Amino acid sequence: MKFVILVWVAVLVLASNLSRAFEDRDVDWSRDFEIPYAGNSNPYDFSGEEYLYRLHQGKVHSLRWPVEVTGILLPYRPIATFIEGRDDNAFRRFLSRLFINFSEIKSMQDLFDWMGLNDYPKPIRDIESPYYVPTPEGQSRKLPMGVGFIERGGAQGMTFSCATCHSSKLFGKTVIGLSNRFMRANSIFVKGKKAAKAAPNWGFHLGTDANRAERDLFREMKNNIRYVGVKDPVALGLDTSLAQVSLSLARRAKDDYASKNKYYLKHPRKEPLASFVADSKPATWWTLKYKNKWLSDGSVVSGNPILTNLLWNEIGRGTDLEILEEWINENFDVIRELTTASFSSSPPPITDFFSFSEEDLEAAKRGEVHFENACAKCHGHYLKVWNYPGSRVFSVEQQIKTLHLDYPKPTKVKNVGTDPQRWQGMKSLEQLNDLAISKRFGIKIEPQEGYVPPPLVGIWARWPYFHNNSIPNLCALLQPIERRPQLFWMGEANDQAEDFDFECNGYPTGRRTPLKWAKQSKLYLYDTKKVGMSNRGHSKMLFYKDGRPKFSESDKLDLIKYLQTL
Repeated sequence: MKFVILVWVAVLVLASNLSRAFEDRDVDWSRDFEIPYAGNSNPYDFSGEEYLYRLHQGKVHSLRWPVEVTGILLPYRPIATFIEGRDDNAFRRFLSRLFINFSEIKSMQDLFDWMGLNDYPKPIRDIESPYYVPTPEGQSRKLPMGVGFIERGGAQGMTFSCATCHSSKLFGKTVIGLSNRFMRANSIFVKGKKAAKAAPNWGFHLGTDANRAERDLFREMKNNIRYVGVKDPVALGLDTSLAQVSLSLARRAKDDYASKNKYYLKHPRKEPLASFVADSKPATWWTLKYKNKWLSDGSVVSGNPILTNLLWNEIGRGTDLEILEEWINENFDVIRELTTASFSSSPPPITDFFSFSEEDLEAAKRGEVHFENACAKCHGHYLKVWNYPGSRVFSVEQQIKTLHLDYPKPTKVKNVGTDPQRWQGMKSLEQLNDLAISKRFGIKIEPQEGYVPPPLVGIWARWPYFHNNSIPNLCALLQPIERRPQLFWMGEANDQAEDFDFECNGYPTGRRTPLKWAKQSKLYLYDTKKVGMSNRGHSKMLFYKDGRPKFSESDKLDLIKYLQTL
């Protein structure tokens, strides 16, 4: 029924857009704006069926990059034909075999698998479900999530969307808004820049069966990628988006910040993030609604964070900012819909995958006491169904639900001794404040000292922990620093019994590590001794001032059981 309603709502929405100004006057994104009770889950205050329509559209945008003027588009057909060796020309088939032998990529699917993209799940009809994944119009679900196409000048260009980094598989269910633990979004730019530099225009012409429109698109991509600065992450599952933005800005003339006059520098300015490690995991969407400072360090102190992210993505794709601003003028509803989809997202409950017993319920109640004494001041207070008199008449699954989160307002930033490189690296992004487009939309960057203690809704599904993925599970987090694993294996969450430590909530470590993981590439071995990957910090709250531990081992397990219910 909801899908039928979407059709006529779309007509009404399109009609209303004709008279609607594109300026973001609907929402207060200024510094320290007041967060509504229970969170800012519907920032543009859409109602009824229009809300469902906007939510649906926002998820579509997350699956297929909506910015038609984006700077980097790959001519899909000739590249796919070349990689898969389907060309009728013997010379081009020979070049294709050389490429396959060198790269070990035999198909586009191999490339998508290497990037860590997720397959589309079987469709469901409940638009508000954490597992709702729509199908973008005209696109096959046989392609992975995150792959999208934009037609330009008669050529089909391929690009990658939000779902590349912000979707993940969880024991057979796909969740948009959950960090992709194994994505290589930045690494594909590193490889793409090298390939573009090595392949002259005439080489692309001779090496593929590209037509004129596709060759024009290739030339445009080669021109725009000159404006893109790239860097590989220090570990699988982390991204270098901060570095890509700052390194890309360093390739534009300084007056580009104010005048938007795009001018390429053959000798880019020196940029600290070229060597300084400031990597972090992609953000979890469903925590956005509770905050008024964004990124893991809270350095985005004003401005719509979704628009901010879109701007940074396009800087990192070599897009002309004047053209981008014109696109925003004409397509601001895309921003509204993406914002609605991300802010209204909800976490998958643990009871969708694991059963809770009466014993688990009692352990969680004991854990609540520990949490309120040691954690709630920073991470918020969670009102549970079991807090109400008479709640015993409900099932265990109903009793453990969270009714309301009272998260600290305004959003705090705390330095609890965790690896500082991420927040220190944000200094390089201050230059974004000088952009005319940033000033217009009130986007303000202020580097902080520390990180935002995040809302813990859905924390059970967000392992590994810390901004840099350096903590494999909650048992390790609650240990003194010297007892935390320095090395651990990462792996896909496929088997609930083998790939997940339910007691500790997260990756199995030590003797519990699945043998299949230890046989993987060493890229899946996390080494906390590397720069920017330290697992120190967040330990003072575990001890009294005289050094005595606050929690016994059984207390910690009760606390974990409580965290699993959030």
